[in-house]
Amino acid sequence: MQTKHGSARERIAGFAGKRVLVIGDLMLDEFIWGRVSRISPEAPVPVVNVTGESYYPGGAANVARNVREFTSGVAVMGIMGTDPAGQRLLHLLGAEGIDTSAVQQDQNFLTTVKTRIVARNQQVVRVDRERKEAPSDERTERSKRLLDGAIGGADAIIVADYGKGYVTQQLADYICRSASEQGKILTVDPHPHTSLRWRNATAIKPNRAEAFHAAGLRPTDPVEPVLSDGPLLGAGKALFGIWGARNLLITLGEQGMLLLDREAPPYHTPARAREVFDVSGAGDTAIAVFTLALAAGASATEAAELANCASSIVVGKLGTATATAAELQAACAQL
Repeated sequence: MQTKHGSARERIAGFAGKRVLVIGDLMLDEFIWGRVSRISPEAPVPVVNVTGESYYPGGAANVARNVREFTSGVAVMGIMGTDPAGQRLLHLLGAEGIDTSAVQQDQNFLTTVKTRIVARNQQVVRVDRERKEAPSDERTERSKRLLDGAIGGADAIIVADYGKGYVTQQLADYICRSASEQGKILTVDPHPHTSLRWRNATAIKPNRAEAFHAAGLRPTDPVEPVLSDGPLLGAGKALFGIWGARNLLITLGEQGMLLLDREAPPYHTPARAREVFDVSGAGDTAIAVFTLALAAGASATEAAELANCASSIVVGKLGTATATAAELQAACAQL
């Protein structure tokens, strides 16, 4: 794939020298793998015989894990408990070389855990363990101080808001102001039910349903071609007014992605995936690669194409997966 300023290979190689700070809700993803051979006599549900367990950083921590595939310069900022899940998550991040110096550990905080039970490559059920709570003023002020200490060394900031309470409007305003004052790229993966404003963000990445919800509009069925989807384009126009961002990257599942730019015509990049096994984590991959591409000097259009290619890789894998630099280069070479 050729970009305006050279090959995708050259652009991806440029990711390695970039430094990214990921801010947001930190979680632990637990996978319980097993076999199903019968239905329970107690209820019409499958009995899963467990064959293995695996753990991965989840939420904003998975975004950082995706960034780490391309550069060693990644740090994460958020909060986790001192409970066993928090200790496991901190160990996983450290083992992958992700800087956790901006992570708050609170003995009164319950680390969010998402447990997926998978049998025959199919998710049987997901169990969430979490406790949502509004952060105290003291915790928010500490988050601001940690941001002050971390932002100077970053080329870009990613906020991954999963609606668990870490990112408040007060913190969002501080992040936006700090990024603007220091000339940092700021991208946001928003949660539709928090209604946070992101003034002057470089880009915001909702999916189709989130875009309509955040715009206060009723979702409509997808339209082909995407650039003729009037309701979707209307939702994007409304979001520019609500969020105040420069770009919107709307992920559309099997339709690919739609890039909306305040100063350019809408741009659609179609889905590249040949097989889809698991869509969990695809959005994390998209925001990670999109942000890295912008930090490496790509245009928003080029960044969207690279993010789309990366997403096509991870949906072809089972579990909370990532795309490597080699895989992304190979995928782009086939276009």
